[in-house]
Amino acid sequence: MKIRQTLLGLTLAAALVLPASAAEVLRVNGQNLWAESRARLVEGDTTYVSLRSVAGLLAPDAVVTWEDGTAWVRGSGLTLSATPGEQWLSVNGRAFYIPRGVRLEQGSTLVPIRALAQALGGQVEWSAREGVTLTPGAGRPEKTPYTEEDLYWMARIISAESRGEPLLGKLAVGTVVLNRVASDEFPDTIREVIFDREWGVQFTPVANGTVYNEPTAESVLAAKLVLDGARAAGDSLYFIAPELTDNHWTMENRTYVTTIGCHWFYL
Repeated sequence: MKIRQTLLGLTLAAALVLPASAAEVLRVNGQNLWAESRARLVEGDTTYVSLRSVAGLLAPDAVVTWEDGTAWVRGSGLTLSATPGEQWLSVNGRAFYIPRGVRLEQGSTLVPIRALAQALGGQVEWSAREGVTLTPGAGRPEKTPYTEEDLYWMARIISAESRGEPLLGKLAVGTVVLNRVASDEFPDTIREVIFDREWGVQFTPVANGTVYNEPTAESVLAAKLVLDGARAAGDSLYFIAPELTDNHWTMENRTYVTTIGCHWFYL
């Protein structure tokens, strides 16, 4: 669903991949908004911006506070939290992935400009001539792009398959499920993929019943992240834990992609 955009346009005077020294100015309709170094950070292909400075522009009625190690942004129809060191933004019950994590630099909470724009319904465009242009939207995220049933089953299969894995490993399991949904070789919904039996039971938790257990909090988070676009393990369609199974069909017949935690992933 496309959100009606407001008239305000924000332009960063540097590309996402330029050195930090080139990203010293944020312009609002041609006027400089800031120049202090703590307002931005460029790392690799990611441009971080000050949550306090930009959130107020994307959501004009928002109030930014710092509470017990977490930055909060609250406004009309908006509740956003960002905790330095964590790999996500929480916005109105949704979660947006930040691979390099939320940063705290010189007392300023920094988040990737793309993640913040997505979380607040804005858009980011880049060109060599104009640099990075951030166009505000509704000041809150669009409607959740997944159903409660999708979240219910995704959280449970992630928890059952990767309860002891790091967040990246949980995202990788969720990615495999979504890759199967998108593939012509498998069913078309998350639930149908999980309970697919065309070539036998596909997931061990379906066979032993653990897929019905209450998921862990981090598994619910991982489910939200992957359903909102986070990915790991590329285009993998299969994974196994070699130390936990004697069935090595996948290892012998599919193309290896990567290992995350105890799981090996294959195309």
